[in-house]
Amino acid sequence: QVQLVESGGGLVQAGDSLRLSCAASGRTFSRTAMAWFRRVPGKERDFVATISWSGSLTEYADSVKGRFTISRDNSQSMVYLQMNSLKPEDTAIYYCAAATLMSNKESEYPYWGQGTQVTVSS
Repeated sequence: QVQLVESGGGLVQAGDSLRLSCAASGRTFSRTAMAWFRRVPGKERDFVATISWSGSLTEYADSVKGRFTISRDNSQSMVYLQMNSLKPEDTAIYYCAAATLMSNKESEYPYWGQGTQVTVSS
């Protein structure tokens, strides 16, 4: 079992930065791949980034490459998403997710947080 709680969302202007945090609990965290997805109300969740259990491998959606960075601190049971150069189209609810392997598919993540709202004004 893995429990996830996101935080760090807020209202910012285009070009600003935010750092999202995901606090994880459960004995499997250090060997679990993690990911961030995002969803606009009324739409399906879209992949943002994923990171391997060791933190050595990462993958990003094309829309966020060069702007977002996913990282993890297994000693603190935390996963982060550093978001720079934010754009209005980044506005969404951001979700933290956990799985046994890295993936960009929502269906392959059995564990999810409650989400944190990010709003980017123009």
